[in-house]
Amino acid sequence: MALHDTRDPDAVTATAWLARGQPAVLVEVVAARGSVPRGMGTRMLVRAGEVRGTIGGGHLEWQVLQRAKERLDHGDTLAQDWPVALGPSLGQCCGGALTLRFAPLTADTVAGWTDPSPRLRLQLHGAGHIGRAIVRLLADLPCQVLWVDERDKEFPSEPPPPHIQPCVSEAPEDEVALARPGDAYLVLTHRHDLDLRIVEAILRRGDFGFCGLIGSATKLARFQHRLRERGIPPATLARLTCPIGLPGLTGKEPAVIAISVVAQLLQHSGR
Repeated sequence: MALHDTRDPDAVTATAWLARGQPAVLVEVVAARGSVPRGMGTRMLVRAGEVRGTIGGGHLEWQVLQRAKERLDHGDTLAQDWPVALGPSLGQCCGGALTLRFAPLTADTVAGWTDPSPRLRLQLHGAGHIGRAIVRLLADLPCQVLWVDERDKEFPSEPPPPHIQPCVSEAPEDEVALARPGDAYLVLTHRHDLDLRIVEAILRRGDFGFCGLIGSATKLARFQHRLRERGIPPATLARLTCPIGLPGLTGKEPAVIAISVVAQLLQHSGR
């Protein structure tokens, strides 16, 4: 099963809003100079009672929301640019300058958006508590995720965003062959024997960008011993990451582990 194409979460939201026929304002950074909170192309969507995205927070965003709500109240249909110097008068210490464009949200506008490059491509094995917590964090990030588990009932009843594709597989290790070179893998299934089969398939490929296995240093040593006996080269074994997550962040709650693991993935993908 191949990965879905990346879909811009903003575009998904905008399309849903347009389908409901409710007026909305698109705020977009169309020019940026110096130190600014968000760069060119950053978008924020505003409609009555709901906001999607951020152009940087603070007093600047408060003013942006007020302007957007005024446009909604007055039914403004023309685009308008607002040049902003970031400084003490706005309660912003960045010191740069932005030009923000306010425009009504239309189908033509959304059709012209290009999808962002994915921050990472991930094959995630395991739909248990930690797997679900990781998916919640990735829901708003531009990424591609193939989410694999043997157990159909472990996936949430509500479908995830389009860039996260659930995959029920009787042989999860077979899905490893469908990833692209350089993809990341996380292995956190409900059985050690299944973990081992999946990890072996990943290491035999050898072209992975990151391979993370949930567990302890003891589990890592046992896996390395068995995989060494099966002919996996020492240099490849050394690239297996276990335990997973950023060092120094303590806590066993699924949400804490997920935050640590996603931060590690983003750190690795940014290298």
